Amino acid sequence: MSIAIDFLKAIEATPLSQAILESGIWFPVLETVHVLALTLVFGTIAFVDLRLLGLASRQRSVLSLSRELLPWTWSAFGAALFSGGLLFISQPVKYWGNLPFRIKFALLALAGLNMLVFHFGAYRRVVRLEQTRLSPDEPTTLPAAARWAGGLSLLLWIGVVAAGRWIAFAGY
Repeated sequence: MSIAIDFLKAIEATPLSQAILESGIWFPVLETVHVLALTLVFGTIAFVDLRLLGLASRQRSVLSLSRELLPWTWSAFGAALFSGGLLFISQPVKYWGNLPFRIKFALLALAGLNMLVFHFGAYRRVVRLEQTRLSPDEPTTLPAAARWAGGLSLLLWIGVVAAGRWIAFAGY
């Protein structure tokens, strides 16, 4: 563990880390970008998840909805990753010891795993099902695995958001 802490202290001593931490403007700007980007990530994912659950956009195919929203999701995720990385390097030792920070990353990892399992499993069945519909206006009842993936995704991303907000108030 000492090697990790030494590495984090070295990051914290970099000029970029110090500039972000000591500036009166960079930390709040980065935090704002991070929150706005995560809002877009969560919002676009929530649209798809709610469609998978059959609670919204039932007349639209999952495939078309995904194709429309995923570029926004990935762009926003990139912005969140970049801004979050800069926020992290401003105080890496503090964040490393912050339980909500670790919970957020565990939930992010689980959300990513859920997405991979869905994409390589149930999503393929959903696409085949939607391609065989008689009418594009016909609502599709999705397989249980797709509904479960959407529900789990929604819960995990709510957890990511909640843990992210908790980071600032943990006081480590």
